[in-house]
Amino acid sequence: MFSITVRDHVMIAHSFRGEVFGPAQRLHGATFVVDARFTRAELDSDNIVVDIGLATEELGKVLADFNYRNLDDEPAFAGINTSTEFLAKVIADRLAERVHAGALGEGARGLTGIAVTLHESHVAWASYERSL
Repeated sequence: MFSITVRDHVMIAHSFRGEVFGPAQRLHGATFVVDARFTRAELDSDNIVVDIGLATEELGKVLADFNYRNLDDEPAFAGINTSTEFLAKVIADRLAERVHAGALGEGARGLTGIAVTLHESHVAWASYERSL
Protein backbone atom coordinates (compact mmCIF):
# COMPACT_ATOMS: atom_id res chain seq x y z
CA MET A 1 0.00 0.00 0.00
CA PHE A 2 1.31 3.44 -0.95
CA SER A 3 0.51 6.61 0.97
CA ILE A 4 1.24 10.29 1.24
CA THR A 5 0.44 12.54 4.17
CA VAL A 6 -0.16 16.28 4.17
CA ARG A 7 -0.34 18.45 7.28
CA ASP A 8 -2.11 21.63 8.36
CA HIS A 9 -3.60 22.97 11.58
CA VAL A 10 -6.88 24.36 12.85
CA MET A 11 -7.83 26.46 15.88
CA ILE A 12 -11.28 25.97 17.36
CA ALA A 13 -13.27 26.61 20.51
CA HIS A 14 -15.87 24.23 21.95
CA SER A 15 -17.27 22.71 25.11
CA PHE A 16 -18.53 19.27 26.08
CA ARG A 17 -21.51 17.85 27.92
CA GLY A 18 -21.01 14.96 30.31
CA GLU A 19 -19.12 14.33 33.54
CA VAL A 20 -16.53 12.24 31.69
CA PHE A 21 -15.14 15.50 30.25
CA GLY A 22 -14.43 17.12 33.65
CA PRO A 23 -13.22 20.72 33.26
CA ALA A 24 -13.46 20.46 29.44
CA GLN A 25 -17.22 20.91 29.89
CA ARG A 26 -16.43 24.62 30.04
CA LEU A 27 -15.73 26.53 26.84
CA HIS A 28 -12.09 26.08 25.86
CA GLY A 29 -9.85 26.37 22.83
CA ALA A 30 -7.88 23.75 20.97
CA THR A 31 -5.24 23.93 18.29
CA PHE A 32 -4.99 20.69 16.35
CA VAL A 33 -2.18 19.68 14.03
CA VAL A 34 -4.04 17.78 11.31
CA ASP A 35 -2.51 15.00 9.21
CA ALA A 36 -4.43 13.63 6.22
CA ARG A 37 -3.06 10.38 4.78
CA PHE A 38 -4.17 9.23 1.34
CA THR A 39 -3.62 5.58 0.33
CA ARG A 40 -3.80 3.42 -2.77
CA ALA A 41 -2.60 -0.03 -3.77
CA GLU A 42 -0.88 1.06 -7.01
CA LEU A 43 0.66 4.34 -8.08
CA ASP A 44 -1.11 6.31 -10.81
CA SER A 45 0.27 6.82 -14.32
CA ASP A 46 2.57 9.58 -12.99
CA ASN A 47 3.90 7.25 -10.26
CA ILE A 48 2.28 9.24 -7.45
CA VAL A 49 -0.43 8.54 -4.87
CA VAL A 50 -2.12 11.90 -5.38
CA ASP A 51 -1.02 15.44 -6.20
CA ILE A 52 0.43 16.70 -2.90
CA GLY A 53 -0.34 20.30 -3.78
CA LEU A 54 -4.01 19.56 -4.42
CA ALA A 55 -4.23 17.39 -1.29
CA THR A 56 -2.76 20.21 0.79
CA GLU A 57 -5.06 22.78 -0.79
CA GLU A 58 -8.20 20.70 -0.24
CA LEU A 59 -7.29 19.92 3.38
CA GLY A 60 -6.90 23.65 3.95
CA LYS A 61 -10.33 24.31 2.45
CA VAL A 62 -11.95 21.71 4.68
CA LEU A 63 -10.27 23.12 7.78
CA ALA A 64 -11.27 26.69 6.86
CA ASP A 65 -14.86 25.72 7.67
CA PHE A 66 -13.84 25.27 11.35
CA ASN A 67 -10.88 27.60 11.84
CA TYR A 68 -11.31 30.35 14.44
CA ARG A 69 -14.86 29.21 15.18
CA ASN A 70 -16.71 28.17 18.29
CA LEU A 71 -18.08 24.80 17.19
CA ASP A 72 -20.84 25.11 19.80
CA ASP A 73 -22.31 27.88 17.61
CA GLU A 74 -22.17 25.91 14.34
CA PRO A 75 -25.57 24.47 13.30
CA ALA A 76 -23.91 21.34 11.87
CA PHE A 77 -22.69 20.46 15.37
CA ALA A 78 -25.77 21.37 17.41
CA GLY A 79 -26.11 19.01 20.36
CA ILE A 80 -22.95 17.06 19.44
CA ASN A 81 -19.83 16.59 21.57
CA THR A 82 -17.19 17.61 19.05
CA SER A 83 -14.50 15.30 20.42
CA THR A 84 -11.17 14.93 18.66
CA GLU A 85 -12.28 11.53 17.38
CA PHE A 86 -15.54 12.94 16.02
CA LEU A 87 -13.77 15.84 14.28
CA ALA A 88 -11.27 13.44 12.66
CA LYS A 89 -14.22 11.61 11.08
CA VAL A 90 -15.89 14.82 9.91
CA ILE A 91 -12.67 15.98 8.23
CA ALA A 92 -12.06 12.57 6.61
CA ASP A 93 -15.63 12.44 5.29
CA ARG A 94 -15.39 15.95 3.85
CA LEU A 95 -12.09 15.09 2.17
CA ALA A 96 -13.71 11.96 0.71
CA GLU A 97 -16.49 14.14 -0.72
CA ARG A 98 -13.84 16.30 -2.40
CA VAL A 99 -12.10 13.24 -3.85
CA HIS A 100 -15.40 11.98 -5.29
CA ALA A 101 -16.15 15.44 -6.70
CA GLY A 102 -12.81 15.44 -8.55
CA ALA A 103 -11.19 18.26 -6.55
CA LEU A 104 -7.97 16.27 -6.11
CA GLY A 105 -7.71 15.47 -9.82
CA GLU A 106 -8.62 12.48 -11.94
CA GLY A 107 -5.67 10.48 -10.59
CA ALA A 108 -7.22 10.65 -7.11
CA ARG A 109 -10.06 8.39 -8.29
CA GLY A 110 -7.66 5.47 -7.68
CA LEU A 111 -7.34 6.27 -3.98
CA THR A 112 -8.56 3.52 -1.69
CA GLY A 113 -8.53 5.26 1.69
CA ILE A 114 -8.13 8.37 3.77
CA ALA A 115 -6.96 8.58 7.38
CA VAL A 116 -7.13 11.81 9.38
CA THR A 117 -5.21 12.32 12.61
CA LEU A 118 -5.78 15.27 14.91
CA HIS A 119 -2.88 15.89 17.28
CA GLU A 120 -4.11 17.57 20.47
CA SER A 121 -0.57 17.79 21.82
CA HIS A 122 2.76 16.01 21.58
CA VAL A 123 1.39 13.22 23.80
CA ALA A 124 -2.24 12.76 22.64
CA TRP A 125 -3.98 12.37 19.28
CA ALA A 126 -6.94 10.64 17.66
CA SER A 127 -7.51 9.24 14.18
CA TYR A 128 -10.25 8.10 11.85
CA GLU A 129 -9.63 5.93 8.80
CA ARG A 130 -12.11 5.26 6.02
CA SER A 131 -12.31 3.57 2.66
CA LEU A 132 -13.09 5.40 -0.54
